[in-house]
Amino acid sequence: MKQYLNLCQRIVDEGIWVDNKRTGKKCLTVINADLTYDVAKGEFPLVTTRKSFYKSAIAEMLGYIRGYDNAADFRKLGTKTWDANANENEVWLNSPHRKGDDDCGFIYGKVARNFPKPDGGNIDLLRKIVDDLSKGLDDRGEIFTFYHPGAFHMGCLRPCMYSHHFSLLGDTLYLNSTQRSCDVPLGLNFNMVQVYFLLAIMAQITGNKAGQAYHKIVNAHIYEDQLELMKAVQLKREPFPAPKLIINPDIKSLEDLETWVSLDDFEVDGYQYHDSIKYPFSV
Repeated sequence: MKQYLNLCQRIVDEGIWVDNKRTGKKCLTVINADLTYDVAKGEFPLVTTRKSFYKSAIAEMLGYIRGYDNAADFRKLGTKTWDANANENEVWLNSPHRKGDDDCGFIYGKVARNFPKPDGGNIDLLRKIVDDLSKGLDDRGEIFTFYHPGAFHMGCLRPCMYSHHFSLLGDTLYLNSTQRSCDVPLGLNFNMVQVYFLLAIMAQITGNKAGQAYHKIVNAHIYEDQLELMKAVQLKREPFPAPKLIINPDIKSLEDLETWVSLDDFEVDGYQYHDSIKYPFSV
């Protein structure tokens, strides 16, 4: 995971301090980072310089695939990542669009599985992509996007990693994922897992081979209250070899992902890691 550590070091060395109005904190920031994950070779990008909870990251992406919009549903899958955004964000707590405890609003997968059409109705972006790729079709627009600027006020959080563009070359599937903003110490270890997992599982359910996943980050940053831990602890550690992600081969369709699939269907082999680091989380 040298590319992850290289990005962390680049932010420390080259970053510019930027005030973040949403959190009231300063961020050490760089613009543009590109990471590549070789899914074909099974090089699972799980951070080893601190313990990473990969199942929580997979659970979150599985919730996006299912179009969840409630923190309680995400918790049932096995992740608490939406608890704070749903229940502690002051702007969202005062929003007329909030429906009560744990409501996240019109976010991420809820947007993509119900993307509004200007002439009325909506389109299920993921269903269209799966149908096309299962037939060996690529219209150069197989894009699973969570980004809808006209609906930001209807959800508790704008999407950070907002676009996943699938491409077929023969029977090999590729993925380009774009992220507008990334909390590198806390969020990136999740996001790397999710990009890898999304390509691997989409290849599996559409009957294609997985190629490479390309992860573009526009604004990569470290919050001011995370910086010392990054410099003094995580960047001092040597990474271990990459583990392998094992996915239940019985998962064969989008309907499987929407219904019976659970975290028990995913395991990691050969994961060595350093002790956990408790980075502060900014709501």
